Amino acid sequence: MRIKKAFAALAVATLAGGILAGCGSGGGDDAEGEVLQSGVDQGAGEDATHLDLMTFVALHGTFYEEMAAEWNAANPDRQVKIQTRVLPFDAMHQRALMALQTGQEVPDIIDIEVGQFSNFVRGDVPLRDLTDVAAPFRDDVVEARMDLYSRDGQLFGLPTHVGAMLAFYNVPLLEEAGIDYSTLQTWDDFREAGVRYHEETGRFLTTADTSAFWQTMLVTAQKGGEFTDAAGNVTLNSPEVVSALEFLQGLKRDNVAGPIPGGQPDTEEAFGSINNGDFAAFIMPSWFTSRFLAYMGDMDGQWAIAAPPSFADGNVVTVGGGGTGTAVPSASENADLAAEFLAFAKLSESGNERVWQALGFDPVNTSMWTTEAVTHDPENQFNQFFVNNMFDALNEIGAGNVGLMQSQKTDAWPVVGNLLTTETLNNILESDMDVTEALDQAQNDIQNQIRSPQ
Repeated sequence: MRIKKAFAALAVATLAGGILAGCGSGGGDDAEGEVLQSGVDQGAGEDATHLDLMTFVALHGTFYEEMAAEWNAANPDRQVKIQTRVLPFDAMHQRALMALQTGQEVPDIIDIEVGQFSNFVRGDVPLRDLTDVAAPFRDDVVEARMDLYSRDGQLFGLPTHVGAMLAFYNVPLLEEAGIDYSTLQTWDDFREAGVRYHEETGRFLTTADTSAFWQTMLVTAQKGGEFTDAAGNVTLNSPEVVSALEFLQGLKRDNVAGPIPGGQPDTEEAFGSINNGDFAAFIMPSWFTSRFLAYMGDMDGQWAIAAPPSFADGNVVTVGGGGTGTAVPSASENADLAAEFLAFAKLSESGNERVWQALGFDPVNTSMWTTEAVTHDPENQFNQFFVNNMFDALNEIGAGNVGLMQSQKTDAWPVVGNLLTTETLNNILESDMDVTEALDQAQNDIQNQIRSPQ
């Protein structure tokens, strides 16, 4: 099938190289050791400056190498040659931190997963401020994603995508139950549709996620909540978080949501369940588009993308989920050149067009959202796969309505995410534990693990 050609290697790279980790909230050592990668002809001459790139996602390395070819064509006197090192998720972040701390074997460019980013920006930050190289693109870029990698007015990482939370709907399954996905604007609409869907089919409309907290993040943000306060103190048992989890628990009790193998849609076990038609809707970050083509290619022409349901009285429509902030160590001998190349690769129109065309990620440069030759390209594999166009949903939301959970910028974020996805969400959505009791327990457990800043 046409949609499978470009993703034949992606399915392998995802499990082996860690795309699941790259866009999600955690990762594992699925690959063994370091892999040197330079399969792309970068058009670099003998005098090109070699830039050492460290990443945990093989496809990210390919992207930078392809962008190096474009950079070199446009900058014949300042050419670069990217040498990509792909390591397992944990090993890469540990090695990168060690290099920055010791000053030995410091790479020129580092991909840092959002959940790990705070570990790299503590104290005397060993990363180059990228504010100057980002300035020419700033007006077109989703500010919430830049803010995610900023600290004290300095920008230390450039985003790979927006990762906006969106709704994915299986149109044929919903139509069989007499449901029009385009009418599901509010969470009340969504709940009513879910109750009806279960009555008609005996199946759940959506998933009750326990091993990822995309749903929890979105609903908490829509209710005006955070997982920490402005000072970084953990506030898991705040009224807003309690309300959000009570809402999600209510979807489970009403048979709107049910458990999925793997605990969330973005797992190998879940892909089989989705292929079987066990669920008709998901609330996931926009990068989930790539999973359909990689693992559910036979569902071509069945899925639509829409803005997520929201609360009638809420201010936040969506938030960004997951992400990779790419940084330049200040100790790099080529820090300035690396920074300029990085801004070209990740913020320019050319780079963002490639992010969409090759990776299926929503571009952080919003000028791409209204470039019809890109958004409605009939040859684009993502446009071919889905019933409608992802950019219609993004433009309906609007770049200014993509919120940021400030909790993601705190040292507590990795601990919060780990506890939620290994214990708390299971207690609430699997064991039906009282939400306040479960969150009080989580709050106490986290305070015993970390000392929140005062």
